[in-house]
Amino acid sequence: MGDTDKPSIVRLPGADGHRQPPPDTPRPWENVDRAQAAVEGATGPEPPAPPICPDCGLIGDRRPTYYDAHVLLEPDLSVPAHMVPAWHRWYVDSQGVGWNSREDEPAPGAVCRIPHRIACPGLKLEEIGLWRWLDTVRTENARRARRRADEEGLPEALPDAG
Repeated sequence: MGDTDKPSIVRLPGADGHRQPPPDTPRPWENVDRAQAAVEGATGPEPPAPPICPDCGLIGDRRPTYYDAHVLLEPDLSVPAHMVPAWHRWYVDSQGVGWNSREDEPAPGAVCRIPHRIACPGLKLEEIGLWRWLDTVRTENARRARRRADEEGLPEALPDAG
């Protein structure tokens, strides 16, 4: 309450309105929410902007998330979850809110949605960032395979040249 008679709580409509902090109250979790949105790809255009991809111009299915961001999902596309890489499996709950299952293994027979970003024709594979670590593993395996093939082609003992 402080020095004035005015209450520090602004009453909002609804049953729990008396428990809400004032609108200008600092939100220390905002940076964490923004970081989570970036990691999970929940970077869709915010309303009132239309749900249009800024890279290709196609319309997506915009869904709110639990951390005040929006994700742009591929419209009318549900995929068996085991076919989608971890961190790209999105589910929509009964209220229409999108949530990412992160690295959790999908349940048998589960169906999920994919973010438009991994199907966007306006982005190159490098920009999408899928499986970068796997590309590194492939490069290393190719190097090891060449080295092994080179070693197998050599005789065990070199002939005496002199």
